[in-house]
Amino acid sequence: MTTCAVAPELSEFSETYRRYRPWLLRVALGLVDDPPTAEDVVQDVFAGLHRHGDGLRDQGALPGYLRTATLNRARSVLRRRRTERAYVPPHVPDAGSAESVAMMAGERRVVATALRALPPRQREVLILRYYGDLSEAQIAETTGISRGSVKSAASRGLRSVSSMLRTGLPA
Repeated sequence: MTTCAVAPELSEFSETYRRYRPWLLRVALGLVDDPPTAEDVVQDVFAGLHRHGDGLRDQGALPGYLRTATLNRARSVLRRRRTERAYVPPHVPDAGSAESVAMMAGERRVVATALRALPPRQREVLILRYYGDLSEAQIAETTGISRGSVKSAASRGLRSVSSMLRTGLPA
């Protein structure tokens, strides 16, 4: 009887996938607000890692690489989405997908609406902080902005979201 051994690279990649996928999916979902698109973002990140992962010499850099790649991929999706929506007549309401509406009930839907109303940087910082559970330093590294800018964006974003939740109106 022969035993099929898994190549070390494949088992290492599988472990990386099992370890980081749930967190990356949570962050991607917060950024793109659509479960299938969030799945695509994370799958694209791991496909890129699989294709080019051997270029990653320092394994300690892996979490930072995955965070940054997820944020960049989500930004690309949002840019494409913005371009696509530019062609939609203004009278057509922007409705979420059935899956998105079903997943986010009540308060989560209100918070998600408030987050979508924020400028992109404030939204990214708050999602990385509260959905991704990253520190200011990690957010600064992931987004490529200074810690002071992270603090400022978080403060302004929280103030705006709080105001929107209190009044029920866009800030």
